[in-house]
Amino acid sequence: MNMINPTRRGFLTGGAALLGSGWLLNSTALAAVDPNSFGGRIFSASHYGPFEAVVRDGKIVGISPMIELDQRPTELLTYGLLDRVYDKTRIDYPMVRKSYLENWKTGDVKPELRGKEEYVRVDWDTALKLTAKAITDTVANFGNQSILSTSYGGWSHAGIMRPNVLQGKFFNMIGGCTNTVGDWSGGASQISLPHVIGDMEVYSAQTSWEVIRDNTEVFVLVGCDPVKNNRVEYTVADHGMYTPWEQIRDNGTKFISINPQRTASDTVLRSDWIRIIPNTDVALFLGMAYHVIEAGLDDKDYLAKYTVGSDKWIAYVKGEGDDKTPKTPEWAAAITGIDAAKIRELAELLAKSRTEIAGAWSLQRAHHGEMTHWAIINFAALTGKIGKPGQGVGFSWHYGSGGMPQSGGKTPAGLSQGKNFVTEYVVPASRLTEALENPGAEVVYNGNVRKYPDVQMIYNAGNNFMSHQQDTNRLIKALQKVKTIVSQDVWWTAATRWADIVLPASSPLERDDISVGGTYSNDRIYAMKKVIEPLGESRSDFEIFAGLADLFYRQSQFIEDQAYPEYIDIIKKAYNGTTAAETTPFEDFWERGYAFQPIPKEARAWVRHGDFYTDPEANHLHTKSGKIEMFCDTIANMGLEDCPGMPMWLEPAEYLGNAKDGQLHVVSPHPWFRLHSQMDQSASLRDLYKVQGREPVRINSEDAAKRGIADGDLVEIYNDRGTVIAGAVVSDDIMPGVISIYEGCWPSLDSKGRCNSGLVNFLTSTQKSSGLSQATTANTCLASIRKCEDPEGPNMAYEKPPILEGVELAAIDDADLGLDRLDAVIEALYAEMSPGEKLFYERCTVCHGPRDVSAFTQLQWKAITPSMFPRAGLDDAEAATIMDFLMANASDAKK
Repeated sequence: MNMINPTRRGFLTGGAALLGSGWLLNSTALAAVDPNSFGGRIFSASHYGPFEAVVRDGKIVGISPMIELDQRPTELLTYGLLDRVYDKTRIDYPMVRKSYLENWKTGDVKPELRGKEEYVRVDWDTALKLTAKAITDTVANFGNQSILSTSYGGWSHAGIMRPNVLQGKFFNMIGGCTNTVGDWSGGASQISLPHVIGDMEVYSAQTSWEVIRDNTEVFVLVGCDPVKNNRVEYTVADHGMYTPWEQIRDNGTKFISINPQRTASDTVLRSDWIRIIPNTDVALFLGMAYHVIEAGLDDKDYLAKYTVGSDKWIAYVKGEGDDKTPKTPEWAAAITGIDAAKIRELAELLAKSRTEIAGAWSLQRAHHGEMTHWAIINFAALTGKIGKPGQGVGFSWHYGSGGMPQSGGKTPAGLSQGKNFVTEYVVPASRLTEALENPGAEVVYNGNVRKYPDVQMIYNAGNNFMSHQQDTNRLIKALQKVKTIVSQDVWWTAATRWADIVLPASSPLERDDISVGGTYSNDRIYAMKKVIEPLGESRSDFEIFAGLADLFYRQSQFIEDQAYPEYIDIIKKAYNGTTAAETTPFEDFWERGYAFQPIPKEARAWVRHGDFYTDPEANHLHTKSGKIEMFCDTIANMGLEDCPGMPMWLEPAEYLGNAKDGQLHVVSPHPWFRLHSQMDQSASLRDLYKVQGREPVRINSEDAAKRGIADGDLVEIYNDRGTVIAGAVVSDDIMPGVISIYEGCWPSLDSKGRCNSGLVNFLTSTQKSSGLSQATTANTCLASIRKCEDPEGPNMAYEKPPILEGVELAAIDDADLGLDRLDAVIEALYAEMSPGEKLFYERCTVCHGPRDVSAFTQLQWKAITPSMFPRAGLDDAEAATIMDFLMANASDAKK
């Protein structure tokens, strides 16, 4: 090997550090920095914002926000980012669970000891070979479908080298595996709304904020908290909507918040707070619709021109349907807890004003969750709002700086994942436990029948699925049937503590990458530069999967040597495909750390659904009718009892209307100081909000007084599924009958089986939203609460598990692995991919976009791609090529 033309193996084993440091020696973006300050600063970027890391003697000593790029940096950036890099929960070395290491040859690996048994420190050769053998055994004996990827979502870091993408590429080289479908964020609506309004909506850009400022009289936040949720972003947060929100407020827009608790946004935007019983929003909008119809405030001309099915829905609202129940304000009041007079007042205000309704993703994380956003759409259509400037609906105002104008520019694209040959088996993201319990059972997803696999192995890269899945106790039990669990991560999260083989990944600050700023604006490209060397023996996800690929002799297919002779060439190619590269060369971009993508003037006047409103014939929606489907024949014809063809009131399995005496409704919003479970190990952040080291639970003062609970007490929250210990925050900013505890904390079980940390998913149910989307119902949950009289010591969630070091290991004989058993299987599967297929897996499957081509009809793909293609940064020719591939392989395509 020489420095001019190093070999791939040499680069992967030693050259990465040398190359990275060479790029970084001269890289700094020292805008607005004291000229006398220490100059060892390196630019990088994260989910929490862009920054400069101050590095002394190879160690990060400070994080400096880039004020010119991010005017509202948060504590997650300034405290959390540094805390977690050096936290004691870092996985320093490869680990294998003791019984698994002792018995991998015999197969008696004792999965029932996961989460209880010690780990043994091993070398990388041992860890990778055991992983490769488990993969080979599973494929050879049970088929590729018996390997399940739980690496859904891709939130591990903001770059293109996300572990879920690299994992997809690796497994697709050897025939694929079973993937999850859908997600938690918008799992119900991403399936239902393309049928209803021709787009996923939950991942779509919102009307430009200046249009809202200049036109909107009333802005309704339904469960929506943009001030909190916009603190983080799937790509790089820039907090660009904070000042615009204040300008909208100060320009006279009236904000109304419909929510069981007062939010940060309500305080900032001075919202009028209307308390509502959780999971009853559909009843509210039905009651308001009834009053609108009775008062003659419905827009009949709008309904005739822009919608279909309004007559059937209106008949249902008026009580002319099968249930013969008029959905009067009094009827709605009895369900929602909102006074009937208030429902009438609100209905008239929204109907008569220029009104924008923002529905949170949280609304559809409920039993029959598909109904909620649909009911909001029907009400807005009934009153003639959708598509008019400053009016209508939006379901992503609380995320990704929704409302910022869009550049329309192309963004960085990562490595092609290749083709997954496993197509008959799927696991909806929130149905993992059910899938493990019911191998071979049929599951209907979006009208398509698939099967649950017989899962023998789980591979989990960069995802803490043990903190995400509902009914955690049931999941722990179901996992005992899985022979091997591999977790590839930076920290000892719950997902690593319940694994057999633990592969230590380096943190995002220990590798080079590239990302984009603004999920919807896409107005700047960021260099995610390597700041320090990997800690301990950790390796980047790229190196880990390359090492596995080498064992299967698939190295060249994974690395694609000709296209990318060096790792940095992958980043160069990704950057050179962006709009920014047309004016800023890569070298200048990398030196500075960022490059801008201009916002066209017309983007500042963009209105969601505006083109459709202006000319519904020329700009029809991607629904079957081309219009808003207030009654949808496609969904109705599926014959699903739990998801009818129009938004109806269907009683949830658990809510205050059917609660037992003393039960409260548990809601679990996104946390303020975390990104789901990320940052929970940050001691600096925990000091800002934890109560006696546990997750805080917000409870109304009346409910607390009845139970003898004082502010700051430890409490037990419990139901038939489990018990968690949390710290009480007594407040009148939450309605009686409801408690609120953030989702995503790291669990720790005490001797009584209680979560001593406060993970809410020990309480939540695996009840599906419906047979349409199979989505999560995390916010449909009842539980009781009492003062905790016997807490067991401190919360141990942030300590390493017991680890045995110095154990003498026997070298693994390659003959015992039998990896060549896969050669014939792989060769039989592989065929040349079409250009459209390659582009699809390279550009359109790295985020929330669907990955199973045959799971959607041609029309559904047409409805999904308007949200998907802009995030993929496709030009017109690329989009057309992919669309041809999708149309040829959709579920209803002629074969």
